[in-house]
Amino acid sequence: MERSFGVFFHLKKTKKLNSVVLPVYLRITINGRVTELSTKREHDPLRWNTRAGRAEGKTDEARSLNAYLDVLQRKVYEIRRQLIEDDKQVTAGNIKTLMQGGEIREHRHMLMEIFREHNDQMAALVGMEYAAGTLERYETSFRHTRSFLQWKYGKDDIDIVQLDHEFITGYEFWLKSTRKCDHNSTIKYLSNFRKIVNRCIRNGWLLRDPFIGFRMTKREVERTALTQSELDRIFEKQFLAERLNIVRDIFLFSCYTGLAYVDVKKLKRSEIITGIDGGQWLAYQRQKTDIAARIPLLQPAQRLMEKYKGHPECLESNRLLPVLSNQKMNAYLKEIADICCISKTLTYHIARHTFATTITLGNGVPIETVSKMLGHRNLKTTQHYAKILDTKIVDDMKLLCDKLSLAGYSKKN
Repeated sequence: MERSFGVFFHLKKTKKLNSVVLPVYLRITINGRVTELSTKREHDPLRWNTRAGRAEGKTDEARSLNAYLDVLQRKVYEIRRQLIEDDKQVTAGNIKTLMQGGEIREHRHMLMEIFREHNDQMAALVGMEYAAGTLERYETSFRHTRSFLQWKYGKDDIDIVQLDHEFITGYEFWLKSTRKCDHNSTIKYLSNFRKIVNRCIRNGWLLRDPFIGFRMTKREVERTALTQSELDRIFEKQFLAERLNIVRDIFLFSCYTGLAYVDVKKLKRSEIITGIDGGQWLAYQRQKTDIAARIPLLQPAQRLMEKYKGHPECLESNRLLPVLSNQKMNAYLKEIADICCISKTLTYHIARHTFATTITLGNGVPIETVSKMLGHRNLKTTQHYAKILDTKIVDDMKLLCDKLSLAGYSKKN
């Protein structure tokens, strides 16, 4: 993308020491890159205004030369304007080529090639700068983008110069109508795609941002959490299938610690430490945010942890719990919900919501403390998880009523 542009005429020194006149050159500077070309004119350096880049005096010769240089300058600006209209790169080299009557043979920047390169670079950094889950989201976004191109253009790739506001709105419509994505999922995929667009803009391959004027606002979603009654029902239930008992235990462990699935799966016994209170704490690095989190272990979580201390899979993999794949965990949790007569759609992530809401905030733990234990970067993120319970509101208002009664407000009525 063009950030600076300059056109200037100057006299160029030659090897001819006795030369009375010097050749006039046109210098074009764009984004710090310079190119020069001869104007095929010469002039006396004693009658040249270096600052203005023009011949001095009112002689016919000076007027003729200056008029010619003005024509060349206007031609430069006209070529620049044409390049912008044609969505071609405005470079000093391109302008020089066109000034000399040549043709621009630009390298075409193809959208899916750039997307593929981005994902390949991300794959090389998985485990260092990116999580495997992040790569998977971009791979899914890559596949969606390619499918959209096939739907809209009947081809697997397009030149990035075809990206405009209409493309973005069309992509949004396709994600919602054909892929049946909800609004927030659509915005997530478009956010991934926007990173690729921003790479093109920063490299100067794309002159206009197609996302300008497009709203990327997510809609507020009410977070689901288990009530204490539902939690007790799951805790007390003994299932005939051992796989359901194991999944139930691991799910409850997250309900009492707030750990996300990916963090529970990689949790090691070495990450259980002795806290400042002498009790057992979890000290681990959140994979999603790479933030260190410390959580005092509640008694239910400790009992669940000790239950699997000698489990063969835990001993073999050096893991704290025998965690199954996320897909299997969620499938078995739906079975557990049916058996326990819980109407909510039970997924593993509900455990994290339950910890934030029912276990901590619902029992008077300050939101700042909850945020720290959840490993969030800021309090705003915690507020999305932490739905204040009706029971908490009742308790708080009862305390307020008691204080007002003691203060004598009730006597005035």
